[in-house]
Amino acid sequence: MSPAPKKPENTEADEAKQEAAVEEAGAPQPEAKQKRTRAKKAEPKAEDTAAAETGVDKEAAEATEAKPKRARVPKAERNPEGTAPEGADKSAAAGADKATKKAAEKVAGRKRDRRRTPPPGVLVQARARYVRTSARKARLVCDHIRGKDVTEARAILAFTPRAAAKPWLKLLESAVANAEHNHELVGEELKIAAVHADEGPTLKRFRPRAMGRATRIRKRTSHLSITLTPKES
Repeated sequence: MSPAPKKPENTEADEAKQEAAVEEAGAPQPEAKQKRTRAKKAEPKAEDTAAAETGVDKEAAEATEAKPKRARVPKAERNPEGTAPEGADKSAAAGADKATKKAAEKVAGRKRDRRRTPPPGVLVQARARYVRTSARKARLVCDHIRGKDVTEARAILAFTPRAAAKPWLKLLESAVANAEHNHELVGEELKIAAVHADEGPTLKRFRPRAMGRATRIRKRTSHLSITLTPKES
């Protein structure tokens, strides 16, 4: 008998390829569908991971984007006419108002009208020390102005023909200036309450005389004082 012919190896391989092609063509492809579903499910996971990383919820972000942005208002228009903003502490605003009122009152007190009724019992003094005149000569002048008004005393001292009248007039003007500046009084509404002329130290000098003698010269000084008070209304 003659031996059977051997099948070539290539034919077996071709048959295996053909069977595989037929199976691939006829069978469904579940792998592709699985890939699509996985891709769809991957999208929300990515959003969740992004929200977890940033710490902002998706709904909250959408709500903030939907809200309209508030326009900036300048500071001058926020609190017109010095009114307190809404929600501010009313006690703090009241304290600020009191502080401003006190400051305004202080400024107004400095610039207030001097033509006001003077308080009773106010005494304004002025003194002149070491005036080069004797106390006796000064008393002869001050007796004329004791108890007089300021305007009348000025006229008397201006026309008194004595040397001591000039220091008294200067002292009277000094007392009036003190009353106007320190006590906010009106000079024309004052009168002289008291005037005094006290003795001061005496300067000793010598004058040569005949036969080699020397006689003493006493140069007297005095302390003048004047007191003003408002007139009785």
